[in-house]
Amino acid sequence: MKYVTAADGVKLAYDVVGEGPPLLCLPGLTRNMEDFEPVVHGFADRATVIRMDFRGRGASDFADPATYQVPQEAADVLVLLGQLGLDRVTILGTSRGGLVAMVLAATAKDRLSGVILNDVGPEIMTEGLSAIMTYIGKPPVYRTMAEAAEALPALYGDSFGGVSADTWAVFARRLFREEGGRLHLRYDPRLREAVAPAFAPDAVAPDLWPLFDALEGLPLGLIRGANSNLLSVETAEEMQRRRPDMVFGEVPRRGHVPFLDEPEAQAVISAILDKVS
Repeated sequence: MKYVTAADGVKLAYDVVGEGPPLLCLPGLTRNMEDFEPVVHGFADRATVIRMDFRGRGASDFADPATYQVPQEAADVLVLLGQLGLDRVTILGTSRGGLVAMVLAATAKDRLSGVILNDVGPEIMTEGLSAIMTYIGKPPVYRTMAEAAEALPALYGDSFGGVSADTWAVFARRLFREEGGRLHLRYDPRLREAVAPAFAPDAVAPDLWPLFDALEGLPLGLIRGANSNLLSVETAEEMQRRRPDMVFGEVPRRGHVPFLDEPEAQAVISAILDKVS
């Protein structure tokens, strides 16, 4: 684990594994770099896999919740690229990480060599936002990691099928940490207050299509969970219409978000790495 210090003094955690064109992995809203373990295992022999925890998540410092915003997270990415001495990277962005990638395409496109979006696009389903607000910032109800792993299949319902008990156990460790005989969130609970206004039922969603269109000219991939409640079929189809060259893979029996160990997901990552190598 390494750290870079943002302009406001917040320490941001990251790690670097592998050799080849740089692939920067940016996690989802409440998630952390460990979600990209399958990417390290699958691609460190052909890419320099850089994983980053956004401020307030994983091993990064908690900060003022007012700074838990996509533009700040995009600025933090540029600080990391400066520390690493990288002119350009390909970004693999899961959910929130994909939104950060699109903001960077609009504001610092010269720093990007390609983008892969994992189950996110310029329109976000209200169903998915409502689901996020049912759990974000709330302490875990499970007493042990084993109890959490046992409960996760029911929690994710029919959206995720054919997932082994071992995979759920690994997933539980990515979601929670064990300390003092109980489980804790692996992010700042105050993240809830940072996103609540944008997730309110009466909130007006911003038009993000210009950010997607800013990806023009960059190698682009899209991974969608077939059962996603965040990225609709219609939005994915419109993304394909606007970018017929986009490499697209839909992962069966997965909701929001695919684990990235699935053949369909790995095929998209591989195809984009071929384009940027």
